[in-house]
Amino acid sequence: MTDTSTDPVANAVPERCPVTDLATDYDMFDPDYLKDPFSAWAELRDTCPIAHTERYGGSWLPTRYDDLQAMAKMVPILSSKSPIVIDMPEALAKDDATGYNAAAPISADPPEQSWTRRALLPHFTPKGIAADSAYTERLCNELIDGFIDEGRCDAAVDYAQQIPPRVIAKKLGVDDAMVDDFIEWVRGVLELGLQQPELRAKYRDIIRSFFAAEVADRRANPKDDLITALCQTEHEGKPLPDEVVIGMCNLQLVAGIDTTWSSIGSALWHFAGHGDDRRRMADADDGLWDTAIEELLRFYAPVTMARNAGEDVEYGGVTFREGDKILMNFPGANHDPDHFENAHEVHLDRQRNRHVAFGIGIHRCAGSNLARMEMQVALKTWFERIPEFTLSDPDAVTWAGGQVRGPRIMPVTFG
Repeated sequence: MTDTSTDPVANAVPERCPVTDLATDYDMFDPDYLKDPFSAWAELRDTCPIAHTERYGGSWLPTRYDDLQAMAKMVPILSSKSPIVIDMPEALAKDDATGYNAAAPISADPPEQSWTRRALLPHFTPKGIAADSAYTERLCNELIDGFIDEGRCDAAVDYAQQIPPRVIAKKLGVDDAMVDDFIEWVRGVLELGLQQPELRAKYRDIIRSFFAAEVADRRANPKDDLITALCQTEHEGKPLPDEVVIGMCNLQLVAGIDTTWSSIGSALWHFAGHGDDRRRMADADDGLWDTAIEELLRFYAPVTMARNAGEDVEYGGVTFREGDKILMNFPGANHDPDHFENAHEVHLDRQRNRHVAFGIGIHRCAGSNLARMEMQVALKTWFERIPEFTLSDPDAVTWAGGQVRGPRIMPVTFG
């Protein structure tokens, strides 16, 4: 079992001023916000549905479902070229010399977004991920074998956080011995790195260098993996440039790992603390599993992307100035009571559930099929082996926030 007591990422929390007014000074890294953002969204939805803060360079935070739907369609006026919630300082930004986007299609506008997305989608259809399901089930059982006899584990560190990196590594065709490095790199970019730009730049460069070497290898030594497939993909009659393939691989690592392990971890946290739901799922049929996965995605949606105003634009009674950052608060939209009955409650058999956990419109997550599969296999396998479990110490649970919200430390016990 992993010891997290000295984890520098988990324990490095910078000092910050307290929040006095959510409407004008929200803080996406505030400990109270991380534990319970739902109350903050509910307050803002009623009083100031598009909030603003000057923290972290300034940003806007919409909280209503309809507003998120509308803003997602405002392309390219609200550009996706920098979807990180906190921009890198200009001195560290360092665009690729080729001019290609570093993580297309998610961080691109049309037309680049369109053809890069088309290149990825075939690999993430239900057919495209079929081989990943059996591997994921075997992996989950192997992970559980490693701690089940102890009667306890950290369900975040020892389980949820171990699954997506290995699945992505297998799909990309890279050495799964790199998994611990992948976890460190992703946390360096999306977690601690959001508040420490030098660290973020360091891990960004490490990731790019790693995939540059992998792409060069596949050009010379093709394999049966995603990197090779992308190297052999053509656009306008020519192979995709190396920088495009590197960017797509970067996307798989950064966007495909933390997001999914956060969803798995949040679901386990829910069941560990809600006995009725836990016992219900222990004997659930496939029909309930299908609706439960969607409801957990809705309620604990982990991802907040960002858009940047390409020009001055008025919307919803506020004016976004050119260069302003707008946070695409998909998790907040999923709690809008105008669109979800009893939005503040988890209903495992919810039938009408048009959640936006995977985003909206042209930038909707291309890997949603893979994420759903990983989540369902991870949870079903856990329940088959460990149907009864509880939080060892609820106060010991820690949550990451900012770009991706999810439990990072979550000790549980089971008999």
